[in-house]
Amino acid sequence: MAGSTEAASPAATASPPLWLLAELTYRCPLHCVFCYNPTRYAQTGQELSTAEWVDVMRQARVLGAAQIGFSGGEPLLRDDLEELVHEARTLGFYTNLITSGVGLTADRARRLKDAGLDHVQLSFQDSTRELNDFLSHTRTFDLKKKVARIIKEHDWPMVMNCVLHRHNLPHVDKIIDMALDLGAEYLELANTQYYGWAWINRDHLMPTREQLEQAEAVVNRYRQKIGNRCRILFVVPDYFEERPKACMNGWGAVFLSIAPDGLAMPCHNARDLPGLQLPDVRQQPLADIWRASTAFNAYRGDDWMQEPCRNCDERHKDFGGCRCQAFLITGQATAADPVCGKSPHHDKVVQLVRSAPERRQIPIVFRSDAASRAMP
Repeated sequence: MAGSTEAASPAATASPPLWLLAELTYRCPLHCVFCYNPTRYAQTGQELSTAEWVDVMRQARVLGAAQIGFSGGEPLLRDDLEELVHEARTLGFYTNLITSGVGLTADRARRLKDAGLDHVQLSFQDSTRELNDFLSHTRTFDLKKKVARIIKEHDWPMVMNCVLHRHNLPHVDKIIDMALDLGAEYLELANTQYYGWAWINRDHLMPTREQLEQAEAVVNRYRQKIGNRCRILFVVPDYFEERPKACMNGWGAVFLSIAPDGLAMPCHNARDLPGLQLPDVRQQPLADIWRASTAFNAYRGDDWMQEPCRNCDERHKDFGGCRCQAFLITGQATAADPVCGKSPHHDKVVQLVRSAPERRQIPIVFRSDAASRAMP
């Protein structure tokens, strides 16, 4: 459905999008309990064709986008991935593949290298076969280790990503050791953010503050020990903070996401916000979408802000926090991000953390097409 071309705020001035996230497909061989894809992904429309993706990339490059991430789902399930990478490289993008590794054979890696792929980010669920395979509901741990070696053999800078939660935080040291053994240059330890499937399973994933503090101390010891051998990024989950993060560096500021069915989004969870008429790249030029659509102007600037954000000295640093998080916890997308200690809704976050152990008798929900189709 196309968004209006009338800007929601006359004061909103859009700078160019720097980062384009091309979510090529929601299809995925894994069934991760913390997947950020929308829970109703199986109800979305037909994927963009090769020609449509090429057109999107060309328009985004004209707008000023400099880096592209090929993501999903699992982008390797697209047979045209090499063609899309080649086109992106020809246009001048820095290209990044965000993958589970499933489908990245030595032959396919060579073809992607020849196409001009610059960078690979490989996800693991844990450092042990048992927990990795349980959390993804697949037997992929050994395969992922083989893929890590393939990445190194093709001289790609490798970012290893592992989502952290209460199940694997106690042995974050083993995860770091695995990353070092596999030769990762970067290790992103991203504590679970509660959107998509992680929102449904949050009580099973929610750690204690003690777990977080102990894990962060381990990370800091490793940083001192290994120096620049591997750069470790440890992202604390919002629920344990007193100030919100600058989500996407501001709504519609630098980040442009295109969903598999062609919806353009200021963040990859925006399609879950009620009343937001997300524009469709099949129906509108990307420049109009970025600069003038109601959806992309909805939370630009600060005219939309309620108190205490409206007069907060930090409103131009955190931009009011995350709109998706505000909606999920408070039911209002315009509310102050409830992770902020100044928010009148902060007690809801505190209660979610405290009460998680009491609600863990609710069954865990693995991402699957059947579960997605059953979502209201």
